[in-house]
Amino acid sequence: MVSYSLLHSRLESNLKARGLLKKGTRILIALSGGQDSLCLAKILLDLHKRWLWDLAVAHCDHGWSSDTGMAEHVQNIVNSWGLPFYLKATKDLPEREEAARKWRYFVLEEIAQREDFSTIVTGHTLSDRSETLLYNLIRGTGTDGLSALDWLRCLTPEIKLVRPMLNITRSETGAFCHEYKLPVWEDLVNQKLQYARNRLRLEVIPYLATHFNPQVEQHLGQTAEILRGESEYLESIAGEIIKKVVAYEPLRLNRLTLRGVPLALQRRVIRHFLAQSIPKMPNFEQIEAVVKLIDAPNGSKTSSFPGQVILVVENEWIVRNEES
Repeated sequence: MVSYSLLHSRLESNLKARGLLKKGTRILIALSGGQDSLCLAKILLDLHKRWLWDLAVAHCDHGWSSDTGMAEHVQNIVNSWGLPFYLKATKDLPEREEAARKWRYFVLEEIAQREDFSTIVTGHTLSDRSETLLYNLIRGTGTDGLSALDWLRCLTPEIKLVRPMLNITRSETGAFCHEYKLPVWEDLVNQKLQYARNRLRLEVIPYLATHFNPQVEQHLGQTAEILRGESEYLESIAGEIIKKVVAYEPLRLNRLTLRGVPLALQRRVIRHFLAQSIPKMPNFEQIEAVVKLIDAPNGSKTSSFPGQVILVVENEWIVRNEES
């Protein structure tokens, strides 16, 4: 007999309110062995008969010295639950946050495609969302970056990534694991302060909670939620404008039509245009350089972009050219 907690009810409410996981879905759970993913996996396991889910678990072994024994630990847990288990290990991964994150998503998507899972779920929490907002704010970003962790994201046309715990804090998942006596793996990498996210988690957010606002995580999470909604709205409007102002063969941007558009939408349209014009995603300075071309004299040019690309004003158009 399953003993349901308040966290079971809250997560199930998230699923219903946001339509995150339909009945009968084939779900691949990303399980690191830490408290967040372990909490999520246990709740999904407890609810799966009610929702008719087909569950399996994937674990990514980075091959770092601090991970020694982790994969076996996770596999023992999954075996005790009677779920299929997929393990992917590597030995050549640099011990860096960004490299590890990209590799994990690549592996999870690969497993989901191979084994025909339509949904990958991860244990990201409200705490992760708050850290991501601060992390991206410090590095410099727009509203999309400030709301980067969303409840649902399509990885491919067939596979979606779901984060069903974005209104649940890390302290709550820890209490859940303690209550249900779940064997949490304490990852030593999460204590290393040379990683920016660890320093935010262990030093900055506790400092803000102590000296500024005890509810800092909740309020940062609410801000991310507000920004996500506004960003999706602006993106939908920008999509309609793009149809009117971007032409192809050759790629060019109609600056006369763009003049009557509010600045926030101009920037979004230009970002889309530049994403097709230069090898890397455009930064703020590059977008602003194109904004200035909207009202610039005929023949004006931007400074060079990566890949020796320049943008030139030719009457009503901003045109992509190659430097010779």
